[in-house]
Amino acid sequence: MRADRLVSLVLLLRQHGRLSAAALARELEVSTRTVLRDIEALSAAGVPVYAERGRHGGFALLPGFRTELTGLNHDEALALLVAGSRRGAQAFGLGSALASAMLKVVDALPESYRDTAAGAAERLLIDPETDLLSRRLVAEEVPDAIVAEVLRAVFAGHKLQIRYAPVDQTPEWRTVDPIGLVTVRDRGYLLATKSGADRTYRLSRILAAKQLAEPAQRPDRVDLGRAWQERSTRFRTGGDQVAVLVRVDPARREDLVSTALAVRAEESDPDGWLRLEVTFQDQRHAEWALWQLTTNAEALAPQWLRNSLRNRAAAIATRYAASS
Repeated sequence: MRADRLVSLVLLLRQHGRLSAAALARELEVSTRTVLRDIEALSAAGVPVYAERGRHGGFALLPGFRTELTGLNHDEALALLVAGSRRGAQAFGLGSALASAMLKVVDALPESYRDTAAGAAERLLIDPETDLLSRRLVAEEVPDAIVAEVLRAVFAGHKLQIRYAPVDQTPEWRTVDPIGLVTVRDRGYLLATKSGADRTYRLSRILAAKQLAEPAQRPDRVDLGRAWQERSTRFRTGGDQVAVLVRVDPARREDLVSTALAVRAEESDPDGWLRLEVTFQDQRHAEWALWQLTTNAEALAPQWLRNSLRNRAAAIATRYAASS
């Protein structure tokens, strides 16, 4: 771990020219005392780093010093820099490793490519934190220690103990055989088996994790894309799903479809609205999805859903009438 930090420190000095101990500490997420010890270690190893005193002082490398890293051409570096802007690494606790890798990518470029590749990457934004309606897209927070333990078990092929908290259930410990990790819209999932049965666990619901010494019972090779597709299909077709017949304004069709599990039938009404039969995961999911569409949709069946939406609307109307 320290060796990686020393490399990152050298690359930071190469990229910025001169940085204070405080600035290096912020970039490396360590204390200034650790930075000073690392500077001493670099000097002892023959790296030409020196201190400049004064108000604008700091640490710098002798001009012309270059680390030995494999070179990349402009397009290769640009592809890596753009890929590195994605937030998937955060879901698996790899944010600091990604930052270090991006420094190495920039440093590996020939001098003539370095500025143009970094500048081109700044012109591309992947997965911003808000959409056009300023709705914040919040990634789920998972403690680094938990993600690190899950990653170690996945890569080592060992069994994993997790304390898992399903929705509306008491957390409990369970031992699983980890297969791989998947990130979807900034949500991380652990694909595993338990007693031979397929299981999928959301990382944000894992409260604690411990890698075991016992080898996991899993195939040597895995197609995560196929495994995820199969589990997604089972999820959409199982559980306490409900079918809903709904009329929707064509302008809001995509909003409806994006929240439903599946569309079973669709046709147009004479007034131009669309009539769809869609499925939702459960009653609460159906009520929430239709409520979001306000007057741009009407649930035709089942009757319990119409009653529920009517009661909710009446409660809202009563609340605001009382305050006038």
